[in-house]
Amino acid sequence: MTTSSSERGVSLGMPQLPAPGYPDDVRARLEADAREVVARYPDSRSALLPLLHLVQAEEGHVTRTGMQFCADVLGLTTAEVTAVATFYTMYRRKPSGDYQVGVCTNTLCAVMGGDAIFEELQEHLGVGNGETTGDGKVTLEHIECNAACDYAPVVMVNWEFFDNQTPDSAKRLVDDLRAGRDVAPTRGARLCTFKETARILAGFPDERPGAVEEGGSAGPASLVGLRLAKGETAPARVVHPRDGGPHDEQQDRTAHHPSPAEHLSSHDAPQDSSASDPAHSAGPVAEEGE
Repeated sequence: MTTSSSERGVSLGMPQLPAPGYPDDVRARLEADAREVVARYPDSRSALLPLLHLVQAEEGHVTRTGMQFCADVLGLTTAEVTAVATFYTMYRRKPSGDYQVGVCTNTLCAVMGGDAIFEELQEHLGVGNGETTGDGKVTLEHIECNAACDYAPVVMVNWEFFDNQTPDSAKRLVDDLRAGRDVAPTRGARLCTFKETARILAGFPDERPGAVEEGGSAGPASLVGLRLAKGETAPARVVHPRDGGPHDEQQDRTAHHPSPAEHLSSHDAPQDSSASDPAHSAGPVAEEGE
Protein backbone atom coordinates (compact mmCIF):
# COMPACT_ATOMS: atom_id res chain seq x y z
CA MET A 1 0.00 0.00 0.00
CA THR A 2 1.35 3.42 -0.93
CA THR A 3 0.66 6.81 0.59
CA SER A 4 0.21 10.07 -1.23
CA SER A 5 2.69 12.92 -0.91
CA SER A 6 0.14 14.96 1.06
CA GLU A 7 -0.30 12.11 3.54
CA ARG A 8 3.48 11.98 3.99
CA GLY A 9 3.55 15.75 4.63
CA VAL A 10 5.63 16.38 1.50
CA SER A 11 5.15 19.66 -0.36
CA LEU A 12 5.19 19.46 -4.14
CA GLY A 13 6.14 23.12 -4.40
CA MET A 14 2.79 24.24 -5.76
CA PRO A 15 2.54 28.03 -6.05
CA GLN A 16 0.52 29.96 -3.50
CA LEU A 17 -2.94 31.07 -4.47
CA PRO A 18 -3.36 34.83 -4.99
CA ALA A 19 -3.82 36.81 -1.79
CA PRO A 20 -7.46 37.38 -0.86
CA GLY A 21 -8.66 40.96 -1.25
CA TYR A 22 -9.90 43.28 1.45
CA PRO A 23 -13.68 43.57 1.88
CA ASP A 24 -15.05 46.32 -0.34
CA ASP A 25 -15.65 48.79 2.49
CA VAL A 26 -12.16 48.26 3.94
CA ARG A 27 -10.51 48.63 0.53
CA ALA A 28 -12.43 51.84 -0.19
CA ARG A 29 -11.30 53.34 3.13
CA LEU A 30 -7.68 52.27 2.62
CA GLU A 31 -7.67 53.60 -0.94
CA ALA A 32 -8.78 57.02 0.32
CA ASP A 33 -6.00 56.99 2.93
CA ALA A 34 -3.49 55.76 0.35
CA ARG A 35 -4.30 58.61 -2.03
CA GLU A 36 -3.53 61.06 0.77
CA VAL A 37 -0.19 59.36 1.45
CA VAL A 38 0.86 59.07 -2.21
CA ALA A 39 0.07 62.77 -2.82
CA ARG A 40 2.94 63.71 -0.49
CA TYR A 41 5.58 62.35 -2.86
CA PRO A 42 6.72 63.39 -6.35
CA ASP A 43 7.32 59.71 -7.19
CA SER A 44 4.50 57.42 -6.08
CA ARG A 45 6.78 54.46 -5.31
CA SER A 46 8.38 56.58 -2.57
CA ALA A 47 5.14 56.10 -0.62
CA LEU A 48 5.74 52.39 -0.11
CA LEU A 49 7.11 52.63 3.44
CA PRO A 50 4.19 54.63 4.87
CA LEU A 51 1.71 52.48 2.94
CA LEU A 52 3.15 49.37 4.59
CA HIS A 53 2.56 51.05 7.96
CA LEU A 54 -0.99 51.83 6.80
CA VAL A 55 -1.84 48.22 6.03
CA GLN A 56 -0.09 47.14 9.22
CA ALA A 57 -2.43 49.47 11.13
CA GLU A 58 -5.37 47.59 9.61
CA GLU A 59 -4.47 44.06 10.66
CA GLY A 60 -1.63 44.44 13.14
CA HIS A 61 0.92 42.97 10.74
CA VAL A 62 1.74 43.11 7.03
CA THR A 63 -0.26 40.37 5.36
CA ARG A 64 -0.12 39.11 1.80
CA THR A 65 -3.36 41.00 1.25
CA GLY A 66 -1.72 44.19 2.49
CA MET A 67 1.30 43.73 0.25
CA GLN A 68 -0.94 43.07 -2.76
CA PHE A 69 -2.85 46.26 -1.94
CA CYS A 70 0.39 48.29 -1.83
CA ALA A 71 1.49 46.78 -5.14
CA ASP A 72 -1.84 47.61 -6.79
CA VAL A 73 -1.85 51.21 -5.54
CA LEU A 74 1.75 51.95 -6.53
CA GLY A 75 2.00 49.91 -9.72
CA LEU A 76 4.69 47.64 -8.28
CA THR A 77 5.10 43.90 -8.34
CA THR A 78 4.38 41.92 -5.19
CA ALA A 79 8.03 40.82 -5.28
CA GLU A 80 9.15 44.46 -5.01
CA VAL A 81 6.80 45.09 -2.10
CA THR A 82 7.78 41.86 -0.35
CA ALA A 83 11.48 42.73 -0.65
CA VAL A 84 10.88 45.94 1.30
CA ALA A 85 8.43 44.47 3.84
CA THR A 86 10.86 41.68 4.73
CA PHE A 87 13.90 43.98 4.96
CA TYR A 88 12.69 46.38 7.67
CA THR A 89 12.11 44.89 11.10
CA MET A 90 9.36 47.37 12.04
CA TYR A 91 7.02 45.51 9.67
CA ARG A 92 5.58 42.42 11.33
CA ARG A 93 5.02 39.36 9.18
CA LYS A 94 2.74 37.50 11.60
CA PRO A 95 0.02 38.45 14.08
CA SER A 96 1.41 40.35 17.04
CA GLY A 97 0.26 41.84 20.31
CA ASP A 98 -1.24 45.17 21.26
CA TYR A 99 2.11 46.09 22.80
CA GLN A 100 5.46 45.38 21.18
CA VAL A 101 7.90 45.10 24.08
CA GLY A 102 11.44 45.40 22.79
CA VAL A 103 14.45 44.83 25.04
CA CYS A 104 17.67 46.38 23.77
CA THR A 105 20.38 43.72 23.77
CA ASN A 106 23.03 45.71 21.98
CA THR A 107 26.41 45.98 23.66
CA LEU A 108 25.94 48.63 26.36
CA CYS A 109 22.37 47.71 27.28
CA ALA A 110 23.35 44.04 27.32
CA VAL A 111 26.20 44.46 29.78
CA MET A 112 24.12 46.85 31.91
CA GLY A 113 21.41 44.22 32.30
CA GLY A 114 19.53 43.99 29.01
CA ASP A 115 20.40 40.33 28.50
CA ALA A 116 19.14 39.49 32.00
CA ILE A 117 15.93 41.47 31.41
CA PHE A 118 15.25 39.66 28.15
CA GLU A 119 15.88 36.22 29.64
CA GLU A 120 13.65 36.87 32.64
CA LEU A 121 10.84 38.31 30.52
CA GLN A 122 10.89 35.22 28.30
CA GLU A 123 10.48 33.02 31.36
CA HIS A 124 7.95 35.34 33.02
CA LEU A 125 5.74 35.59 29.92
CA GLY A 126 6.30 32.06 28.66
CA VAL A 127 7.23 33.23 25.16
CA GLY A 128 10.33 33.34 23.00
CA ASN A 129 11.76 36.06 20.83
CA GLY A 130 9.11 37.43 18.47
CA GLU A 131 6.32 35.49 20.16
CA THR A 132 3.06 36.78 21.61
CA THR A 133 1.35 35.99 24.89
CA GLY A 134 -1.82 33.92 24.72
CA ASP A 135 -4.01 36.91 25.58
CA GLY A 136 -2.70 38.80 22.55
CA LYS A 137 -1.43 41.67 24.67
CA VAL A 138 2.36 41.50 24.51
CA THR A 139 4.84 40.54 21.82
CA LEU A 140 8.38 40.22 23.16
CA GLU A 141 11.49 40.77 21.07
CA HIS A 142 15.10 41.75 21.46
CA ILE A 143 16.01 44.85 19.50
CA GLU A 144 19.14 46.64 18.40
CA CYS A 145 20.37 50.03 19.61
CA ASN A 146 17.69 52.70 20.06
CA ALA A 147 20.15 55.56 20.63
CA ALA A 148 19.45 55.80 24.35
CA CYS A 149 22.72 54.35 25.64
CA ASP A 150 22.93 56.95 28.41
CA TYR A 151 19.81 55.39 29.95
CA ALA A 152 20.83 51.74 29.59
CA PRO A 153 19.31 49.26 29.88
CA VAL A 154 16.35 50.42 27.81
CA VAL A 155 13.03 48.73 27.08
CA MET A 156 10.69 50.12 24.43
CA VAL A 157 6.95 49.63 24.20
CA ASN A 158 5.50 50.51 20.80
CA TRP A 159 8.65 52.62 20.29
CA GLU A 160 8.25 54.67 23.49
CA PHE A 161 11.15 54.73 25.96
CA PHE A 162 11.32 53.03 29.33
CA ASP A 163 14.76 53.91 30.65
CA ASN A 164 17.04 52.45 33.34
CA GLN A 165 15.16 49.19 33.64
CA THR A 166 15.84 46.13 35.77
CA PRO A 167 14.37 42.63 35.47
CA ASP A 168 11.89 43.36 38.26
CA SER A 169 10.73 46.70 36.83
CA ALA A 170 10.39 45.15 33.36
CA LYS A 171 8.25 42.33 34.74
CA ARG A 172 6.00 44.85 36.50
CA LEU A 173 5.77 46.73 33.22
CA VAL A 174 4.50 43.78 31.18
CA ASP A 175 2.15 42.74 33.99
CA ASP A 176 0.62 46.22 34.00
CA LEU A 177 0.26 46.17 30.21
CA ARG A 178 -1.54 42.84 30.32
CA ALA A 179 -3.79 44.00 33.16
CA GLY A 180 -4.78 47.19 31.32
CA ARG A 181 -3.30 49.50 33.95
CA ASP A 182 -2.01 52.97 33.03
CA VAL A 183 1.68 52.95 32.15
CA ALA A 184 3.74 56.10 31.59
CA PRO A 185 6.88 56.09 29.43
CA THR A 186 9.99 57.86 30.66
CA ARG A 187 9.91 60.18 27.65
CA GLY A 188 7.35 60.73 24.96
CA ALA A 189 3.60 60.48 24.62
CA ARG A 190 1.36 58.09 26.51
CA LEU A 191 1.11 54.59 25.11
CA CYS A 192 -1.32 53.57 22.42
CA THR A 193 -1.82 50.20 20.74
CA PHE A 194 0.50 48.89 18.07
CA LYS A 195 -2.16 49.40 15.38
CA GLU A 196 -2.58 53.02 16.44
CA THR A 197 1.18 53.48 16.45
CA ALA A 198 1.40 52.07 12.91
CA ARG A 199 -1.18 54.56 11.64
CA ILE A 200 0.76 57.45 13.17
CA LEU A 201 3.94 56.13 11.52
CA ALA A 202 2.04 56.10 8.22
CA GLY A 203 1.87 59.88 8.60
CA PHE A 204 -1.62 60.44 9.95
CA PRO A 205 -2.28 62.79 12.88
CA ASP A 206 -2.26 61.53 16.42
CA GLU A 207 -5.82 62.37 17.41
CA ARG A 208 -5.47 61.62 21.12
CA PRO A 209 -6.06 64.84 23.11
CA GLY A 210 -2.76 66.26 24.34
CA ALA A 211 -0.63 63.49 22.88
CA VAL A 212 1.31 65.76 20.52
CA GLU A 213 2.27 68.11 23.35
CA GLU A 214 3.47 65.10 25.34
CA GLY A 215 5.86 64.11 22.59
CA GLY A 216 9.29 63.58 24.05
CA SER A 217 12.78 64.45 22.93
CA ALA A 218 16.28 63.51 23.92
CA GLY A 219 16.70 63.33 27.67
CA PRO A 220 19.01 65.66 29.62
CA ALA A 221 21.89 63.16 29.63
CA SER A 222 21.80 63.04 25.83
CA LEU A 223 22.01 66.83 25.57
CA VAL A 224 25.02 67.46 27.82
CA GLY A 225 27.43 67.54 24.88
CA LEU A 226 25.23 70.00 23.01
CA ARG A 227 25.05 72.28 26.04
CA LEU A 228 28.83 72.22 26.40
CA ALA A 229 29.24 72.95 22.68
CA LYS A 230 27.04 76.02 23.13
CA GLY A 231 29.34 77.27 25.88
CA GLU A 232 27.14 76.46 28.82
CA THR A 233 29.54 75.90 31.68
CA ALA A 234 27.15 74.55 34.28
CA PRO A 235 24.76 72.03 32.75
CA ALA A 236 22.04 70.72 35.03
CA ARG A 237 22.88 67.58 36.92
CA VAL A 238 21.50 64.61 35.00
CA VAL A 239 21.13 62.09 37.82
CA HIS A 240 21.06 62.20 41.59
CA PRO A 241 24.27 61.04 43.30
CA ARG A 242 24.09 57.53 44.68
CA ASP A 243 23.81 57.19 48.42
CA GLY A 244 27.30 57.31 49.83
CA GLY A 245 28.73 58.61 46.55
CA PRO A 246 31.13 61.55 46.40
CA HIS A 247 29.32 64.88 46.40
CA ASP A 248 30.05 68.11 48.18
CA GLU A 249 27.90 70.06 50.61
CA GLN A 250 27.00 72.69 48.03
CA GLN A 251 25.53 69.99 45.80
CA ASP A 252 23.60 68.65 48.79
CA ARG A 253 22.06 72.07 49.38
CA THR A 254 21.08 72.43 45.73
CA ALA A 255 19.83 68.94 44.97
CA HIS A 256 18.46 68.69 41.45
CA HIS A 257 14.73 68.09 41.16
CA PRO A 258 13.60 66.62 37.83
CA SER A 259 11.66 68.96 35.61
CA PRO A 260 8.61 67.69 33.66
CA ALA A 261 10.97 66.96 30.78
CA GLU A 262 12.96 64.69 33.09
CA HIS A 263 10.01 62.96 34.72
CA LEU A 264 10.56 59.43 35.89
CA SER A 265 8.78 56.56 34.24
CA SER A 266 6.32 54.61 36.32
CA HIS A 267 8.69 51.69 35.79
CA ASP A 268 12.07 53.33 36.32
CA ALA A 269 14.21 51.63 38.90
CA PRO A 270 17.43 52.68 40.68
CA GLN A 271 20.56 51.11 39.37
CA ASP A 272 22.38 48.68 41.66
CA SER A 273 25.98 49.51 42.49
CA SER A 274 28.60 48.46 45.00
CA ALA A 275 27.32 51.23 47.26
CA SER A 276 23.61 50.50 46.99
CA ASP A 277 23.79 46.72 46.70
CA PRO A 278 26.64 45.31 48.83
CA ALA A 279 25.60 41.74 48.01
CA HIS A 280 26.49 42.36 44.36
CA SER A 281 29.42 44.71 44.63
CA ALA A 282 31.23 45.85 41.51
CA GLY A 283 34.95 46.41 41.17
CA PRO A 284 37.81 45.73 43.58
CA VAL A 285 37.00 45.78 47.28
CA ALA A 286 40.46 46.97 48.31
CA GLU A 287 42.91 49.51 47.05
CA GLU A 288 45.66 48.18 44.82
CA GLY A 289 48.62 47.02 46.87
CA GLU A 290 46.70 46.38 50.07
